[in-house]
Amino acid sequence: MGALWTEKATLERWLEVEIAACEALAELGIVPKKAARTIRRKAKVDAKRVERIEAITRHDVAAFVQAVGEVVGPDARWFHFGMTSSDVLDTAFALALVEAADIIIEDLEKLAAAIRRCAVEHRDTPMIGRSHGVHAEPITFGVTLAGWFAEVERDIERIRRAREMVRFGKLSGVVGAYGNISPRAEKIAMKKLGLAPEPVSTQVVPRDRHADYFAALAVVGAGVERIAVEIRHLQRTEVREAEEGFARGQKGSSAMPHKRNPIGVENLTGCARLLRANAHAALENVALWHQRDISHSSVERIIAPDSTILLDYMVDRLTRIIDNLTVYPKNMRRNIDLTRGLIFSEAVMLALVDKGLTRDEAYRIVQRNAMKTWNDTATTFRAELDSDPEVGKVLSSKELDACFSLKHHLKHAGRIVDRVIGGAGKKSRKPAPKKGGRR
Repeated sequence: MGALWTEKATLERWLEVEIAACEALAELGIVPKKAARTIRRKAKVDAKRVERIEAITRHDVAAFVQAVGEVVGPDARWFHFGMTSSDVLDTAFALALVEAADIIIEDLEKLAAAIRRCAVEHRDTPMIGRSHGVHAEPITFGVTLAGWFAEVERDIERIRRAREMVRFGKLSGVVGAYGNISPRAEKIAMKKLGLAPEPVSTQVVPRDRHADYFAALAVVGAGVERIAVEIRHLQRTEVREAEEGFARGQKGSSAMPHKRNPIGVENLTGCARLLRANAHAALENVALWHQRDISHSSVERIIAPDSTILLDYMVDRLTRIIDNLTVYPKNMRRNIDLTRGLIFSEAVMLALVDKGLTRDEAYRIVQRNAMKTWNDTATTFRAELDSDPEVGKVLSSKELDACFSLKHHLKHAGRIVDRVIGGAGKKSRKPAPKKGGRR
C-alpha cells in the first residue's frame, strides 16, 4: 500500500491521466494523432526534475508539465491542452483511491477467511454471553466468531460501494464548464482510465465522494476495533477465555516476567481512533468556496496515504492475531458455571409463566432466589429454587432440570454459524481441544 503513495507513483498517475486526455483529443481531431503517439512514446517523468522546477514555480502541476515537456520536445505543446490542474489531480487521485480500495478488499477477504477457519473449529464451543460485561446466557464461541465474520463481509461490500463512489474523474476545465475541452474528450479519456466522468465537477470532483470513502475506512476500522476490544476482554486474567498468541522469546513486560499482554489488539484500538479523526477531516473538506479552493488539498495529502496504509496494516495485523489466537474452552466452561446457575433464570421464569403464573409473579419469584444466590456464595441458584415452596408447587424437579440444560440454550447456535459461514461448519469442524493451547 505504501508504494501507492510515493512521489514517483503519484507523478506516474498524473502522466497516465495526461496521456489519456491527449489521446482522447487526438481521437476527436483536436490534437494531431502523430503528436499523441509521440507523447505516448516519449513522455516520462523525473521526480527530481519536477522538484527542482517546483522550487521556482511553486506549483506542482505546472512543474510537472514543464518537466515532461522538456523530454517530449515540440509536440509537448499538446500536452495538458485545454486542461487545468484539478483535471489531473482529481482524476489521478481517483485512480489511487480505487487501487487502495482493491488492496483493502483483498485484505478483508483474508481476514474473513481467518475468522471463518476459527468459527468452523469453535462452532460448538460453549461460552458465556455477556451484556454490560455481566454474565447473561450461554452462547458458543462460534456464534461470536460468526458475528465478526458477518461484519467483515459487510465491510467488504462497504469498501466496494466506497470504491464506486470515488471512481469518478474529470476533464472539465477551470470551473467545470468545459470552456476549452469537450465532454466527449472527457468521456473517452475516463473510459481509457477505467473511471466514470463526474456529472457536475465545478473545478474539482465534489468532496462528498471522498468523505464517503474515508468514512467507510473509519467504519471498517471501527469493526476491527470491535473485534480487538472483545479479544482484550477475553484475555483479562479473570476471564482468560482467549488470548493473542505469545511467541517464543517474546516479553510482555520489562519488569514482570509473567506478563502476556494484549498489545496487538490494544494497538488496533488506537489506530481506529486515527481513522475516525481522518474521516472527520474528510467531512470538513466537503464545503469549498464556489467552484473550488485548495483548503482540501493539504488535508488529503495527509489523510489519503495515512488512512489507507493504516487500515491495510490494521486488517493484516488482525488477520495474524486471529490465525494465532489461543482459545481456552475449559476456561469458557468454567466461566459458564461461575454464577452457580444464575444464567438460567430466564428459562425458569418462562417455565413458571408456562404453568399459569403472570410474568410479574414469575419474575418476582425468580429474582428473589437469584438475589439470594448473588449474596451467598455457599449456595446455588438451583438449591434456592428447590427450597422455595412457590416454585415447588408449580415445577417438578424434572421440569427444573430442563430449565438448567445448556443444550436447550445452544440448540440454534450451530445453525447461526452455518448460515453465516456457508453451512460448512458442521461438516468440516474439528473437535474443540480439551486444554488451552495455540490453534
